[in-house]
Amino acid sequence: MLTPATETEAAVIIRGHAARKIPLKICGGGTRAGFGNSVAAEATLSSAALTGIVEYNPAEMVITARAGTPVAEVEAALAENGQGMAFEPMDHRSAMGTSGTPTIGGLFAVNSSGPRRITAGAARDHLLGVRFVNGAGDVVKAGGKVMKNVTGLDLVKLLAGSHGTLGFLTEVTFKVLPVPKTATTIVLSGLEDEQAMKALAAALSLSVEVSGAAHLPESVRGRFISGKLPEGAATVMRLEGLEASVAVRAEKLMAAMASFGPVSRIDADETKTLWAEIRDVMPYADGKARPLWRLSMAPSQAWKLVAGLRMRAGIDAYYDWQGGLVWMRMEADPEAEVLRHGIRTLGGGHATLLRAAPQIRAETAAFEPQTPAVALLSGRVRSKLDPHGIFNPGLMA
Repeated sequence: MLTPATETEAAVIIRGHAARKIPLKICGGGTRAGFGNSVAAEATLSSAALTGIVEYNPAEMVITARAGTPVAEVEAALAENGQGMAFEPMDHRSAMGTSGTPTIGGLFAVNSSGPRRITAGAARDHLLGVRFVNGAGDVVKAGGKVMKNVTGLDLVKLLAGSHGTLGFLTEVTFKVLPVPKTATTIVLSGLEDEQAMKALAAALSLSVEVSGAAHLPESVRGRFISGKLPEGAATVMRLEGLEASVAVRAEKLMAAMASFGPVSRIDADETKTLWAEIRDVMPYADGKARPLWRLSMAPSQAWKLVAGLRMRAGIDAYYDWQGGLVWMRMEADPEAEVLRHGIRTLGGGHATLLRAAPQIRAETAAFEPQTPAVALLSGRVRSKLDPHGIFNPGLMA
């Protein structure tokens, strides 16, 4: 394991490997170990030793930290000023069955975004600037007022979600927001998936500022917040903000949802726990060998795919992002092509395999296969930033 303590050290290491065209596996705190396709690399380059908050201006709501800084350290500093990361990043350890320490660089490298994405946007939408070492060993700075470099590429957006295939992140600058003063969750009970999607769409169309919209079918509902949700499937909608505002909006939302079925409400403490469990895929923390998929589709279509798969395979699933994000656990072979074909026939989307037994992982592409046009464009971008192809080769292939 290569763990440079400075950006300069990282550049020297990468320059040496680039000169000899020796691949490197790129990682942060190790919380997503095993994710993606197999990487053929002789050494691992970790950002775990690149730690520390470089600058934090609460008044401007902007923070800069080195890539290996633990997320918990950043969150603690923000909390002292009543601020936080609005995009609600996921902690992958429960879903992946890993240990390690979530890092701020790793968070942006995978564009980790939680339930609040439907209103706050993804992690990349909050990223203002980055420093990274490219595949030639050069230190690159991008961001601030000038969001594009001379190549015409928006490097800030490109690095977010690139999984370490375009550059070795050393520093990130991003915007933060005040933490909501309170929160509550409105619960609709007993809805089938199709009706739940209609209810969530109706809730999001109201002027009540829903910040979380999920559906937990009966098969999975009992695994959330110690089984304290009402019996049957639970369709949940979160409201956040000032106490008086939340109270008024909650009454309006409950009245609007009454036509769909029984409506109840849970308090702020249980709301915090519930949405953390939804974000971190806690119901599927057990059974690491069972295939776990992350599906991204149009909310109006995702439930149809789940319904079709339930008829032919043993699956368990729940919905976030108003139904556009599906977490699906399968009891046997995931039959990736069947799954992806189903997505294509329903208007398109993405299916990503997070975890599975080693044999299935070896036989299954973890990421949605790229179209020829996208693959060509991706190859051109990578050739600019990693000309020798040494960063995580094969990870996203």
